[in-house]
Amino acid sequence: MMQEKDSMFEQMTARGHDRLCFHHDKETGLRAIVAIHSTALGNALGGTRRWYYESEDDAVYDVLRLSKGMTYKAAISGLPMGGAKSVIMMPHREFGRTEAEARAMGRFVDTFNGAYIAAEDVGVDTQFIDWMAHETNHVMGGETVSRGGDPSPWTALGVFHGMRACLLQAGLGEDFVGKTVALQGVGHVGQNLCKLLHGAGAKLIVADINKTNLDTAVDEFGATVAHVDDILKAECDILAPCALGGVIDGNMVEHLRCPIVCGAANNILDDPEEDAVALKTAGIVYGTDFVVNAGGLIHLAGMHLGMTDDELVCKNDEIFTTTQQILELTEHSASSYAAAVEIAEQRIANGQGLSVHAS
Repeated sequence: MMQEKDSMFEQMTARGHDRLCFHHDKETGLRAIVAIHSTALGNALGGTRRWYYESEDDAVYDVLRLSKGMTYKAAISGLPMGGAKSVIMMPHREFGRTEAEARAMGRFVDTFNGAYIAAEDVGVDTQFIDWMAHETNHVMGGETVSRGGDPSPWTALGVFHGMRACLLQAGLGEDFVGKTVALQGVGHVGQNLCKLLHGAGAKLIVADINKTNLDTAVDEFGATVAHVDDILKAECDILAPCALGGVIDGNMVEHLRCPIVCGAANNILDDPEEDAVALKTAGIVYGTDFVVNAGGLIHLAGMHLGMTDDELVCKNDEIFTTTQQILELTEHSASSYAAAVEIAEQRIANGQGLSVHAS
C-alpha cells in the first residue's frame, strides 16, 4: 500500500507557512506558485525559480522548503524582512521563456501588494526580472525597469566570507593559498566564487552539466574538471555545493573527503536537522547554507530598504563574523544548522529585524 502523503495544509502547518498560492494564466499557460513563509519581521523577499518539475508535489515541496529558508536567511542576517519564494512550473525541460510569461508572473506577484517581493533565482535572469517589472513594482534584481542587478557576485562574496570562517574553525588558518576547493556547479554564483578563490590562491576542482561553464572555469581560473558524479567525493579542503539542493544526506557524509562543507546552494542538506548532526559527528565543519549564501538577499533587500553602498558592503562582511559565532556555538549545540536556526527563530519570535543599517 502506498504511504499517504501529507496534505498541502499539513505541509504548510509543519513548516509554519502563512500562505501558499497557485496561479494559472490562461493566455500564456503560466503555472506558478508563491509560498509566503513569514512576514513577522517585514515584507517577504525571495527569488522566482523557473524549473521543470516531475510533479506538482515536487514543485510544492521545493517552494515550501525554499521559502522557509528565506525567512531564516533574512533573520540571521539582521534584516527586517520576511521569507517567501515562487516557482514557475515549466511544461517541459526545453520550454523557452517569453516576455509574455514574465509579465504574467509579474501580474501574479502584484496581487500580493508588496507582501511578496520577487527576485532572481535559478532559470531567471535580470532580463526576466525587468519584464516582470513592467507589471509590478514589487520586484528586485533588474537592470533597466527594476533595480539591483544580478545578485550573484554578492552571493559569492558572502560564501567566500563564510569559507574564511570555516577555515579558521577547522584549524586551517584564514589563507586560501594552497587550499583546494571543489565546486559542484559553476553557474553565475559559482563563476564569481571561482574568481574570488582563484584570486586568493586556491586550487579549484569543478563539475557542471554545462560544458561552457566548465570551459570558463578552466580557461580563466585554471580549474581541474571532475565528473558530476564524483565531485562530492573529491579530496579537498572545502566542498562547495553551488547548484541545486539536497545533495548531501547521511549516506553521502560517509563518503566525503573534506574537513569543510560550505557552498552557495540553498538546502544543501537533504534533511538538515539529521544531516548536519552527521557532519558534526564526522568532524566536518558545516557553513550553514542560509547563513553563508545570504549575500544576494542582503544586497537586494538592503537596496529595497534604502541602505547605502557602504552599508551593503559592511552587511555582507558580517557574514564572516556571523558564521564564526554560529560555529563557536556549535560546540554546545546539536549542529551548526541547529545553532543558526535557534538564533533565527529567536529573532523572529521577538520581532527583531535588528537594524536596517549595518552596524
